[in-house]
Amino acid sequence: MNNLKKIGLTALAASLVSTSVFAGDFAVTGSASLTVENYSGETVNTGKAFSMGNSLTFKGSGELDNGLNISASFTLDQGDDTYTVAGTATAPVGGGAPFDSHSLTVSSDAIGTIVFHGEGGDSAQNAVGDTAAGNIWDNFDGQQTGAAKLAESDATTNMIHYTLPSIVDGLTLAASYVPQGTDDEAQTAYALTYTGLVDGLTLKYGVGDDNDGTGALSNAEATSISATYAYGPMTFAYSDHDYDHETVLSSQDAKSMKLSYTVSDQISVSYGTDKLSNKATAAVADAEYSKISADYTSGGMTVTVTAQEAENMNYTNTSTMDQDYWSLGLAFAF
Repeated sequence: MNNLKKIGLTALAASLVSTSVFAGDFAVTGSASLTVENYSGETVNTGKAFSMGNSLTFKGSGELDNGLNISASFTLDQGDDTYTVAGTATAPVGGGAPFDSHSLTVSSDAIGTIVFHGEGGDSAQNAVGDTAAGNIWDNFDGQQTGAAKLAESDATTNMIHYTLPSIVDGLTLAASYVPQGTDDEAQTAYALTYTGLVDGLTLKYGVGDDNDGTGALSNAEATSISATYAYGPMTFAYSDHDYDHETVLSSQDAKSMKLSYTVSDQISVSYGTDKLSNKATAAVADAEYSKISADYTSGGMTVTVTAQEAENMNYTNTSTMDQDYWSLGLAFAF
């Protein structure tokens, strides 16, 4: 009798194990870069400085017996969670280096794609909200106290991001949600991307809440629209970003454009501008940015040369808030 019990329990255990096993994949991808750069202006000259970037992303994925595709991703990126403002290091935002973005994804043709971002996610609006020129302002916002920044629905942790299954050819619909915190309200965002109008034309629209703050005057809504048109070797992009805050003086508008030319399979050049306007009482001028760059790509290696200029970074027309920047970078993907 005892032997029969042992045989039965062994068979049950084997059946439970066998139903939980499914085909899975594990991959590690990475990047590394080396850059020499210089900031200069009336009040700053950093000299020539070397910097290094590196990251590794670990991803495991597989398909369950019920047809769901599951994947988990985790990134190691040394120093990603630290930043500097006006030369003073501040506390890490997301828990400290070297840990960075991590997420869990569940998807199928029937349900679409659901991503839970523990850290490093973009709201649906923010995912389509970068300026057409690629956020040139972001390269300067840590150089001066009060420098202009793009205001948007920027919550990045503990977020659910949902992309609907295909409904219309060329149309992608997405939504995101961040639950209510201790001092703020729940945040929702929506976005659509459409490529079915004209060959080479991509239209994007996104709108989202920015309630990530304290007090009654922390609520705002960010809206982004953009168009990108590629014709032969030329690509033109334009974006308009509006930030509507309950406190009118905190509202903002950002317009941007970029023109790119692909010289060959290896070489491309581009020119772009960002212009940020702010309704604050102290804002007497627009913050303006421009960038020209050239890239050479061979295999997994990219060489980039760039020159950038910033004017009126704190929305004043004082020349002390103007800066120039140049860099030479070498990046590897593996």
